[in-house]
Amino acid sequence: MSVEVENAPTAGEYIGHHLTHLQNKPMSGIIDFSVYNLDSIFWSALLGLVGAFLLWNAARKVTPGVPSRFQAAVEILFELVDNQSKAIIHNERSRALVAPLALTVFVWIFMMNAMDLLPVDLLPWIWGRIFEINGESAHHAFLRVVPTADLSTTLGLSTSVLLICIVYNIKIKGIGGWAHELFTAPFGAHPILWPINFLMQMIEFAAKTVSHGMRLFGNMYAGELVFMLIALMGGTAALSLPGILLPIGQIIAGTIWAIFHILIITLQAFIFMMLTLVYVGQAHDAH
Repeated sequence: MSVEVENAPTAGEYIGHHLTHLQNKPMSGIIDFSVYNLDSIFWSALLGLVGAFLLWNAARKVTPGVPSRFQAAVEILFELVDNQSKAIIHNERSRALVAPLALTVFVWIFMMNAMDLLPVDLLPWIWGRIFEINGESAHHAFLRVVPTADLSTTLGLSTSVLLICIVYNIKIKGIGGWAHELFTAPFGAHPILWPINFLMQMIEFAAKTVSHGMRLFGNMYAGELVFMLIALMGGTAALSLPGILLPIGQIIAGTIWAIFHILIITLQAFIFMMLTLVYVGQAHDAH
C-alpha cells in the first residue's frame, strides 16, 4: 500500500533545489562575475562576527584563578595554534600577527563547517515560510547555509592567504629580493633559466592557492551531499507504508554520519589553518 504525494519533488529535484544558491540575479552564462551567492556572503559574515565575539568574550573574561570550561577550551586552542606557529614561523614580529590570524581562521572555518550539522531542511524551510508570507512560492526560496561548500568562498579564503604571502615576501625580502627569487629559484641564476624559474614560481603560487581552496570545498560539498541523501530516506518512507523502518534508519545513519562529520569539519579547519601557517612561513624562507 502506498500513499501518493501530489507535486512531491523527485530525489534529483530535491538535491538540485538544496544545491542552488540564493543569488542577486539569474546568471547570464556559465561564468558571470556580476552574480553573487548572497547566502554564502550572509552566513560567512554572520559566523565571522559570532566567532570574533566568542574570542573577544573569552579574552574579556580571562581570570588568573580556576578557568571556566569555555576559557579552558579557548586557552587550549590558543596554545595549540601558538605552538604550531612557533614551530613554523621563527620571526617573532611576524608571529605576533600571523598566530592570531591563524586562530581566527580556524575558529571561523570550523563554525562555517559546523553549519553542515544542522538538519538539511531546517533553515531552508524557515526561509521558505518567510517567502510564503510575502506571497512567493517556497519552492523558489533557495538557501544554502554551509559557506565552505561554496567554491567561491573557499577560493576567496585561499586567495586571501596568497595575498598575505605576497605581502610577507615583499616585507621580509624586499621587492628586489623577492623579484630575484622569482627569477632565480628553483633552478639557478643563469639568464637562460629566468623564464623557466618565473613560470615555475607562478605555477607553484597558483597550485597552492587552488588546492588550498579546493581541498576544503571538496570535503564540505561531499559531506553536504551525504546529509541530503540521508534526508531522502525519510522522504522515501513517507511514500510507502512498507518503508516504515526507513525513518529509524535515517535517524541512525544521520547520527553516525554527524558524529563522524564532527571530525571532518574540525580536521578541515585545522588543515586550512596549518597550510596558512606553512605558506606564510615559506614566504619567510630565502632560496
